Amino acid sequence: MSRTPNTTAVVTATPAFQRIKDHVLQQIQSGQWQQGQAIPSEAVLARQFNVARMTVNRALRELSDEQTLVRVQGSGTFVAQQKYQSTLVQLRNIADEISARGHQHRGQLQRLERYKADAALLRQFELTAAQQQLFHSVVVHFENDVPIQVEDRYVNPAVAPDYMAQDFGSQTPNAYLTRVAPLQGVQYAIEASMPSPEVAELLRMEITEPCLVLRRCTRSQGQVASVSALWHPASRYQFTGSF
Repeated sequence: MSRTPNTTAVVTATPAFQRIKDHVLQQIQSGQWQQGQAIPSEAVLARQFNVARMTVNRALRELSDEQTLVRVQGSGTFVAQQKYQSTLVQLRNIADEISARGHQHRGQLQRLERYKADAALLRQFELTAAQQQLFHSVVVHFENDVPIQVEDRYVNPAVAPDYMAQDFGSQTPNAYLTRVAPLQGVQYAIEASMPSPEVAELLRMEITEPCLVLRRCTRSQGQVASVSALWHPASRYQFTGSF
């Protein structure tokens, strides 16, 4: 005899503070709460979720640490303005960068797969061994038919469950993720590194030529959304910025 799933047990298994965080994020992402708008007080949220104010305080404090909310002593808690500072690299869609130069962008999908995360990726995504499945894509980006970037990206299925169904020949992974998983924060590092034989072949370069590699980790919905390595031929690419 089949059993009806106990949905109540599933709901209550989620910690109360996380349910409050998810509620706040949903209100912001749906547009119900706008930038600069005051959100309900801790007392109101405590009554709404039938929890202690200390639990609400933890949820709002974590969202404040993630720069989703701004807490003002004596005034309340407000939706933060979504400002993302970049000292060297602006987080832009490469297709838009190429178009701004008056050139033609083309993306060529090389790989799209479900991937079992190793220990290093689990640490980067802040996941447990029970949450090992990630999505993995490799896309080559061309500028006027010259390959200038190999994008090697891992994606958290929790923030982009339809990632595997996308056509990354007609849109970039960055454009899709920006739409479905609004950015909350980004960390990046740039290094010089020698390419693997596969990367060198995709970029049509000698394996003895170094690459400039941008390693980037983005956050959305209170968790790590994607981890990517963007490989560029050093002889054909440079990073620029202004202060």
